[in-house]
Parts: sequence; structure tokens; C-alpha cells
Amino acid sequence: MPGTLKGTEPITDALFAQATTAILDVVGRVIDGKPEAVRFALTALLAEGHLLIEDVPGVGKTMLARALAASVDATVRRIQFTPDLLPGDVTGVSVYNPVEHEFEFKPGAVFANIVIADEINRSSPKTQSALLEAMEEGQVTVDGRSHLLAEPFLVVATQNPLEMEGTYALPEAQRDRFMMRISMGYPDAAAEALMLRQRDTINPLDEIRPVVTSARVLDLIAWVRAVHVSPAIEEYAVALAQATRIHPDLRLGASPRATLQLVRAAKVRAALDGRGFVIPDDITALLIPVFAHRLIAARGTGASRSRSSDGIAETLEQIAASVRVPIASRR
Repeated sequence: MPGTLKGTEPITDALFAQATTAILDVVGRVIDGKPEAVRFALTALLAEGHLLIEDVPGVGKTMLARALAASVDATVRRIQFTPDLLPGDVTGVSVYNPVEHEFEFKPGAVFANIVIADEINRSSPKTQSALLEAMEEGQVTVDGRSHLLAEPFLVVATQNPLEMEGTYALPEAQRDRFMMRISMGYPDAAAEALMLRQRDTINPLDEIRPVVTSARVLDLIAWVRAVHVSPAIEEYAVALAQATRIHPDLRLGASPRATLQLVRAAKVRAALDGRGFVIPDDITALLIPVFAHRLIAARGTGASRSRSSDGIAETLEQIAASVRVPIASRR
């Protein structure tokens, strides 16, 4: 197991590759046969976004969230969302101190670098909304006072499909706060057989040691921000977003926040591929993970089976095929 990368020297191409490869490697040891899901999780972290993992129970959603958190030497809190969870449990509450004769703020579970919101759609919409300000502004406001959260700050939420018993639909505003939504899917036969052999006596999470510090993650984030996006690529991302807003099969299109997060995620994809500039393939490869969960299908269309259905993904594929792809250049 590699040691924690604590260096303070400026990030270079080689150091960026070393750090990101180390994270992908240790998380990949826990999540067998799902390299794309692991890469998406790292993308959300470095793009300063938040990740929503939606799938049926038992396929490793929480395992992925915990593995990513364990790979970074940072503060981690897990919130088990249940019907009786209160907003104050998430954000914190003011408690009266009889000695000082004043109210003191007691931070909630959201005060950490990485927050695992497990089964987020099993709590009421009121409790879910407690995360809105934290996810967008990096702070929480309680009793009129704002409290800043730590940096970096990442929410990794898991949820079961809406068809599962005891679930609540995430409000549109809450879904829009998540940069990406991904699904784990079932492992293939070889990966599942390997899991049976390896996990009979050992919990792979116990073997994970942090490979980067939180300070180093901030350096990696700053490196990603410097990735070049040409005006043509920006226009391409905007054209894709606008196409969702006028498509007849969609009642709600992508928000401006979605466009911004699409470009940020594309920067990470370019950096992970060793490039200092974004190309059209970076945008189109991330279109479904970034846009699909934000869209609502029009009633009576083939895409209206559910918000996470193949119908919306097919609509996005049609949009990607119809929008002109620019000739990207380095500068």
C-alpha cells in the first residue's frame, strides 16, 4: 500500500497522475469490476461537485462512498437517512449554555470534508432540503448565523430506486445540487466470484489507508481548474443544455448550473487523461451522468417512464447526435 502523499511541492503532470492513480487503485481494490464508477467518484471530488449513486440494494453503493472517503486523509461523517431524521441532525443546532448564558452552536454531521449521505431518499423532503445550502454554498445557516464548512467538501449520497418501498422522491432543487448521478449495476460473473473468495474472511475497507491528504486534494482541484476550455467547447456545452430546454420529449431541461458542472467535470476527465485542454469527447462522455437526473420527461412521451429511465438517456443521445460538434483546439 503506498504511503500518504503529503508533499507541499507544486503539482505537476507527474504528481497529478501519481496522486489520482493512487486513489483509483485503492478504491478499485474494494469495488471489483467497476472502474468507470470509481473514476466518476474521483471526478466529482476533483470537480468540486457532489455525487449521487442510485441503484438497487446490495450492489456496493455505500461501499464505493466509504472507499473514496477512506482514500483521503480527511474528516469523514456518515449520515444514515431515516424517516425520523431531523434537519438539525444534519446541519447542527443551537444549545443554551446556562454557564455562559448564551446559545452555542453544536455542529451537525455535515461538518466534514466528505459526507456520506446513505439512503438519502428514505428521509422526508424537509430533511433532504437541509443539505441544499451546504452543497451549493459550502456553509449552513442556523438561527440567522452562517457557519462555513471545511474544504474540500464532498457529499456522496446513495439512494434506492423510487420503486423501492419506503422511498421519497428527491426534489428537483436537491437533484440539481448533485453534479453527477451514476449507477453501480451488478458485477459480472468473474468479479462476483472473486468477491466471494476474497471477502469471506476479510473486509477490504479495513485494508484501505489514505493515499492523499485533504490539502493535497485542494492542490489537485486547483490543477484541474487550470485546464483550458476553448470558446468552441463552451459554446458546445451551452448548445447541448439549450437543446434539452426545447426538446419536445422533455418538460424540464438542464439548468445553467448543469452546464457549469458539465464543463467542470470535463476538465477533470481531460486532466485524468493527461491533457491540459478539453475536447468534445469529454463533454459528450459526461452528458448523461451530469444531465440525466436533472431532466423531467414530458407526459405522454416514450421517455416518461421515470426520471432515471433509459428513455431520458436515449433523448440525450439524440440531442448529442443533433448538436454540431466543434473542431476543438488547444488554444
